[in-house]
Amino acid sequence: MTQRRNLITDVAGLRIGNAHDAALGSGVTVALFDEPAVTSVFAMGGAPATRETDLLDPDKMVPAIHGVVLSGGSAFGLDAAGGVQAYLREQGIGFAVREALVPLVSQASIFDLINGGNKDWGRYPPYRELGYEAARRAGLDFDLGTSGGGYGATTANLKGGLGSASTTTSSGHAVGALVVVNSVASAIVGDGPHFLAGGLEEGDEFGGHGLPARITPDMRRLIWKGGPQPATTIALIATDAVLTKAQAKRLAVASHAGLARGLRFSHALFDGDTIFAAATGRKPFQDEAAEFTELTALAADCLTRAIARGVYEARALPYPGAQPAWRDRFPSA
Repeated sequence: MTQRRNLITDVAGLRIGNAHDAALGSGVTVALFDEPAVTSVFAMGGAPATRETDLLDPDKMVPAIHGVVLSGGSAFGLDAAGGVQAYLREQGIGFAVREALVPLVSQASIFDLINGGNKDWGRYPPYRELGYEAARRAGLDFDLGTSGGGYGATTANLKGGLGSASTTTSSGHAVGALVVVNSVASAIVGDGPHFLAGGLEEGDEFGGHGLPARITPDMRRLIWKGGPQPATTIALIATDAVLTKAQAKRLAVASHAGLARGLRFSHALFDGDTIFAAATGRKPFQDEAAEFTELTALAADCLTRAIARGVYEARALPYPGAQPAWRDRFPSA
């Protein structure tokens, strides 16, 4: 039996690759599917940055896609999908239209343009090459925290980052979450060290602190970046279940509950909160309604846990005045 990684790659049929630039203060994470995956998306933030998302609606022609990109760079970062397309085309992968081959890659980006990195890149931003490199590195194991698309991520009070978690439903379907935590708000209760996700933690995956005995009114005080600064948490949910595009859409919608539980708060005006949901189609349902309902619930739980892991595993950026990481703020924890 394959050992569980507690990563989205516990779902058979996909690989994850990361690439980042420390001087730039940004990066790219790529999910590549072994076979085209039925995928949909739902954005609930007020300021999303996305590419090739309309084709994921259930009424659109394309049945499945080849990859999903979660990147930094805001609108500039959307170039990353072009690099992933270039890599896939070199491998002979794409949607065939007579002699033309078009890799289908959807993307969402976070706003990390004022985190201290050098964004003076000249005429063209570097995300296309970062996307290519992330695709080239795709595998089953990958780093969390300050890595890939989470390299430049921040939250209201702690360094953000790349998180992932997985679980299995009672019917044996694998489900996992991959998230770039770049929230306008906070992932911890009050001043910490407890994570809002503490009640769902498995083992010590983000410190083993659970929830505080009581959440006081002061702990519920809103903490946010403030001002007109966009911030976005973007994610991919994956499962080995056989889903229609309509079910994938419903899975993406339902998974936003996990984002709302892992952050205080989400889906705000300056957020671009966007969740993709993909099915690699390895295991059909037996009792479709009941099994799909459980799948949506556990997917949201995975996303909540992945948010906490992304912050817990993060390291501070190597710049003067950079936002502290959770481990900097709570070294004794």
